Amino acid sequence: MTTTLGTPADARALARAILQRRLAACVQVEEGLTSFYRWQGKECEDAEVRLTIKTLPHCEAGLLALFAEQHPYEVPQFLCMRMRASEAYLAWATGEVL
Repeated sequence: MTTTLGTPADARALARAILQRRLAACVQVEEGLTSFYRWQGKECEDAEVRLTIKTLPHCEAGLLALFAEQHPYEVPQFLCMRMRASEAYLAWATGEVL
């Protein structure tokens, strides 16, 4: 799952909240992105920070609820992709999320 935020501090705060609620096994913070998009009829260009959230499908509702509470964007990116993992990695991730 991925989302973006406007500052490294916001990204770290959300990553910590995700882990504290055990909604992911790992959250990676990737700085140095530039996003080009259209918002409210205007073309925009902004620095952003991507979170890659390593989680399981049953955590999606909890993540959406957390985003509604804590994500600073009016319409946060919430993109989910199903992936396959090695048995060992899946076992570890399963043990880390509620």
